[in-house]
Amino acid sequence: MFQIGVFLKPIVGVVMIKRGSRSKAWQGPRLPVLIACLGLILVVSILLMGENSEKPNSSYGLVKQKWNSFDSSVQLNPTVELRNGTDVIWQIPDSPKAVLFLAHGCNGRAVHFWDRSPNCPNCIGLPEERLLVLHALSRGFAVITISSAGRCWTLGEERLVVREIIRWWVERHKLEKLPLVALGASSGGYFVSALAKGLRFSSIALMIAEGLFDQMDIPEDYPPTLFVHMPKDSYRQRKIGEFLEVLRNKGIDVAEIECMEFPLSRNFFIDRIPGLEQANSTKLFELFQEKGFIDENGYMRSDGRRTRWKEALRESNAIFLNKNLVHHVQEELNLAFAYHEMTSLPSEQIFKWFETHMS
Repeated sequence: MFQIGVFLKPIVGVVMIKRGSRSKAWQGPRLPVLIACLGLILVVSILLMGENSEKPNSSYGLVKQKWNSFDSSVQLNPTVELRNGTDVIWQIPDSPKAVLFLAHGCNGRAVHFWDRSPNCPNCIGLPEERLLVLHALSRGFAVITISSAGRCWTLGEERLVVREIIRWWVERHKLEKLPLVALGASSGGYFVSALAKGLRFSSIALMIAEGLFDQMDIPEDYPPTLFVHMPKDSYRQRKIGEFLEVLRNKGIDVAEIECMEFPLSRNFFIDRIPGLEQANSTKLFELFQEKGFIDENGYMRSDGRRTRWKEALRESNAIFLNKNLVHHVQEELNLAFAYHEMTSLPSEQIFKWFETHMS
């Protein structure tokens, strides 16, 4: 099958989005058209290379992704409730235009999406999770997060419980007429892919998860599906490629966003993590250089989970890192390596996907 992929220049540079479409039967090339297409591709490539050569570091766009880069009117101010034995944490902006359900991955909780505050004293506010919520609120999405009953999501009774919680919450706040969308990461991605059979989502996004499309019957009215993944995980990339075709052949609109690795810098941690001091951000970067955890260009040599950075930190007398920020640093190291981690970097593309499927 002949497939045309449209590559858009991303706001973060480490992300590529490919829009899938059903192709017509191949009838053989026509030479003038083929030459014109090749010429256009060459011109666009030269222009993009020229732009990147002028701004070798700007393509990462991390400066636009600072933890405090949102307008002062966009603040995390959630309400915490207990429903059916699980945490339900939510926030509704003024004049909401849609509802977003966020599903965490294994070892995640609803409290990871929100900063600690008087309303949520147990909230942790992990960097990527909180940024996803801020992006959502800034675009007029009401956000609801729910904690799984166990370490990871399950697909039996828990799916029914969550479905009823979302329905109850939407009706309670008179949001029934708004589009409902969902984003799930890892275990949450599998969960959302299954939940979409019982809830009427206008579209969904599956992050670092290929979904459960080989284990269920897919109805023709299944919601448009965006896969946000990290190609370094070759098995998951291959499965996503298969499921893109499965869904496309069902007539379902699909697309994928590929998230690539990127280098650390002296300001990286302070730009991403609230509460971290500039001096410690620099010292962490220098420690990673000294221990060889990063290469000469700043790229992680191994996944953050397999890097012995915590031991190196304990042995260092030059850095004091608040123990409450250890998980925050760990998440950002995993993100930089780009194998398997929650990411807010492609938020612009994700929310555009949701917004274009609301009618």
